[in-house]
Amino acid sequence: MILTANLAARFRILALRIAFLLAAPLLLSAAPPSVLPVQVVDQSGMPLGDAVIELARPAGDARPVSFKWRNAMGQRNLAFVPGTLIVARGATVAFPNLDTVRHSIYSFSKPAQFKIELYGRDQTRTHRFDNTGTVVLGCNIHDQMRGYIRIVSSPYAARSDGNGLADIDGPAPGAYDVTVWHPRLKGAGNEWRGRIVATAGKRLRIVVPARAASIR
Repeated sequence: MILTANLAARFRILALRIAFLLAAPLLLSAAPPSVLPVQVVDQSGMPLGDAVIELARPAGDARPVSFKWRNAMGQRNLAFVPGTLIVARGATVAFPNLDTVRHSIYSFSKPAQFKIELYGRDQTRTHRFDNTGTVVLGCNIHDQMRGYIRIVSSPYAARSDGNGLADIDGPAPGAYDVTVWHPRLKGAGNEWRGRIVATAGKRLRIVVPARAASIR
């Protein structure tokens, strides 16, 4: 009787250990990824929307460069949607026409010079972007249309919202070289470069020199 009770107790302990080991990978995979909250403002302290913030990839970092949004730049109401799109180098971007009129997309930018001939409503064209940098988009039919594609080689990039706020997914706490791009930034290529320190749970404020917005 005593031997049987001891064996039963041992089996119960063994079963608990097995259950813990099976659950451990689930607990590890459930850990949330690190997020670096950022705000971009100009020299007057005004938020800068549609700024692209890119952290340089640390040495030895093998994380693939991919983002949670679609590689798509639509045309709606005679405007590019979104106005600024971040994609990984080598990405193919779709250009769906969501308007009732035809469009002809082009770019003269150094990273990608191309032209897409006229295409109509509910049609889509694509183009592959193999070089990093900024591509300025226009439409041959509608001169007022302007859009931007920022091609990056780091997975740690994000676009700020109207309040200058952005969340960069994945970077571990530490020091990083950072590049901020915006069409109104003062500097070569509309870029600002600096060095930041990412701290867990703390929003980083980046001040950049920018030209005043044009009044239409």
